[in-house]
Amino acid sequence: MPVARVSSIRRASPPVSRTDFVCQNLKEAILSGELPPGRMLVENEISAQLGVSKTPVREALRILAGSGLVVMSTYKGASVRMVDAGSARSVYDLRALLEPEAVRRAVESGTDFSEAREILAEVGSGSAKASMTNRLFHRALYAGCGNPLLVEILDGLRDQAALITVTGWGINPTWRDEAAEHLAILAAAEAGQAEVAEDLLRKHITNFIDRVAQDLPGARTGDEEGAR
Repeated sequence: MPVARVSSIRRASPPVSRTDFVCQNLKEAILSGELPPGRMLVENEISAQLGVSKTPVREALRILAGSGLVVMSTYKGASVRMVDAGSARSVYDLRALLEPEAVRRAVESGTDFSEAREILAEVGSGSAKASMTNRLFHRALYAGCGNPLLVEILDGLRDQAALITVTGWGINPTWRDEAAEHLAILAAAEAGQAEVAEDLLRKHITNFIDRVAQDLPGARTGDEEGAR
């Protein structure tokens, strides 16, 4: 397994704490694909690159492990979580159940989706930024659902979903098709068509995972499926 090279990690503006600083930079590098699944995360290298001690790096890695982006091993250390077909389908199955319902409620409550429109306008290419923008766009759609617990649950899925997204785009770069789907969902939401927005979002979520899961580790082939 190659050792992490973190020279490409961009230094963000200093946040409240050094741990937050490290966590933010590592998260952006992971969710942009600069640190791909399976990449080892060496504390010494990260602390040197970001100009902090090993303590905030260790704490940040634990936080990222809790959000599902990093795997901690007693013998191998920390690494970016590998995405397999089973875990990807589990995350997207939960999203398909909850997120369309949250968006329907947001539309019915008369949510102003101008923030979602502004975020979508920033997606200009299939670059690393598209993954982060995609994450923000989806939250802007469901944030106004009126149920803080539902928002909290969906927020808890965002990091893992974004990791699956960037992994999926590496397999099948369908971000342009998805951008068109985003526009259709947003248009329905802005028009007050709650059930249309709900249906379009559910199809958007399930179509993506159906496209990429078959090429992820752990996926069963058609022949294996037929033999079951």
